[in-house]
Amino acid sequence: MSDRTVRILHRPSGTLIAEGRVGWEVKPFEGNWYISRSALRTDAFRTTPLPGLCPYKFIYLWLDFVPESGPPSRRLGWRYVVPNPLFPFIAFRVAVPGSHPDLEIDVRVADEAHTHG
Repeated sequence: MSDRTVRILHRPSGTLIAEGRVGWEVKPFEGNWYISRSALRTDAFRTTPLPGLCPYKFIYLWLDFVPESGPPSRRLGWRYVVPNPLFPFIAFRVAVPGSHPDLEIDVRVADEAHTHG
């Protein structure tokens, strides 16, 4: 199990998007973050009718982020709705880019005492 945790914040609204352990809960892959339901801290993502296609991960739908307060962020995330079974950690999860001006991503060591031992 990972000794790192990640917090993903929507900067314009201050909304916490995700918080969890790096690994199965919040999986980094190809510069993006794939968030499990257990780590998702908001229901502000709205599925759009706009599909996308990755040649090896298959079909996804774009997600707009619409917080209760603050401006929305169009196509801030996506969700694979027909995922490649070779990548189970992307299936039906909210995904966000690792570098986006509307996101603050903070990765930390979960147990600071463990790192100083």
